[in-house]
Amino acid sequence: MKTNTLLSLLHVSDPNLPIGGYSHSNGLETYVQKGIVTDPESTLVFLQNMLNHNILHNDASYVKLVYDALKNNDFKQVIALDSECTALKSPKEIREGSHKLGARLFKIFKDKNDHAILKDLGKYLKNKNVGNYAVVYGVVCFASDIALNEALSAFYFSTAAGMITNAVKLVPLGQIQGQEVLFSIQKDIENMVEKTINLDRELVGLASVGFDLRSMQHEKLYSRLYMS
Repeated sequence: MKTNTLLSLLHVSDPNLPIGGYSHSNGLETYVQKGIVTDPESTLVFLQNMLNHNILHNDASYVKLVYDALKNNDFKQVIALDSECTALKSPKEIREGSHKLGARLFKIFKDKNDHAILKDLGKYLKNKNVGNYAVVYGVVCFASDIALNEALSAFYFSTAAGMITNAVKLVPLGQIQGQEVLFSIQKDIENMVEKTINLDRELVGLASVGFDLRSMQHEKLYSRLYMS
């Protein structure tokens, strides 16, 4: 991997990017308040289930499908994928959060690359004022000449790192405990990337009803630290 491409990947996948990701727990806050996630072991189970059964069949798969569409120079398909991704996000907080993160991610990278696809995405976002994070991430990575395998690996790692940061605050966990969970999940990322690349198209968007319900319940929690 070329140094400039590596730096681009590290930048776009940085969980500390100022796009507001730190303000979303993706339902974890509900699991903690209901006493389901209480320690490092249950945090790891939550993370494994979230990545393997939710992210894999949804956001990560849309990154892959965006790559497929762009390799065929089919931006209309990217637009269709974005609409599909939105429709599959049943919880309002998750849906709105995905759009906000996507818009802010594009705002950072829109002028840092002269690839024509970024201009097409800019016109689309300006017209629709929406764009899911996974779709924007896929477009930016493709425009930066980042290989799909590497884009997906970074996507999973960044997602896991962000959730563990939230778990450290919410459960709470010690910083070292959080890192041990992250080490454990790293072992699964290569396998998840392979599954994502080879996933049957009919399984994309597979519902994770439990996660959706906990995310919907988050809106009604008595007290909240996070927006989702």
